[in-house]
Amino acid sequence: MRQDVKPRRRYESPHRREQAAGTRRKIVAAARPLFLKRGYAGTTMAAIARDAGVVVETVYRSFGSKVALFGAVIEAALAGGVERAELPVEERPAIAAIIAETDPARQVALYAATQPGIHRRAGPLLRAVRDAAALDPDVARVWRQLEAQRYAGQGRLAGLLATRGALREGLSVETATDLIWTHTALAVHDLFVVERGWSSDRYETWLANALTRELLGR
Repeated sequence: MRQDVKPRRRYESPHRREQAAGTRRKIVAAARPLFLKRGYAGTTMAAIARDAGVVVETVYRSFGSKVALFGAVIEAALAGGVERAELPVEERPAIAAIIAETDPARQVALYAATQPGIHRRAGPLLRAVRDAAALDPDVARVWRQLEAQRYAGQGRLAGLLATRGALREGLSVETATDLIWTHTALAVHDLFVVERGWSSDRYETWLANALTRELLGR
């Protein structure tokens, strides 16, 4: 009588997992300047592999596709580093500080303080995604996913303020999220900082004041 044999579970040692993580970090670090210099379409997986010191098959095995790698590069820029991007969002230092803060106005100010750095680090890549999205459906999906992630993260901030009874009277969590999402958009930052020449400090002050007024009614 035939007996089904269960497939053996693949074992990966901690050392091997750390090696794989190190390879991913090296690939992301090599890909970032290439995407910035050549854009999405002009950057090849072969060029990334060459600069990372690995074979092309390793790049595909680590990320699956150029679009997925592009997304990982952007996530690292948003988080402030490749290793920091590997942490859950709530464990990243700046976000943990916002969560731990008990004063709602200070929470909003701390959140506003994260935005200039995000736009400085990730802005060039995000502009490349936004521009390439019009021509490449795969990149358009990356842009939609990034915006969905951004909206979800800002929804968590709105929800946190709501649970602490800090949102101004009559303001729903959904509308609060819409307000945060709009005020912190790359397009709004670029209108002030790129087009009008505002300093990052002036932009941060405006953002903190605007969000405090819109969310907290102060």
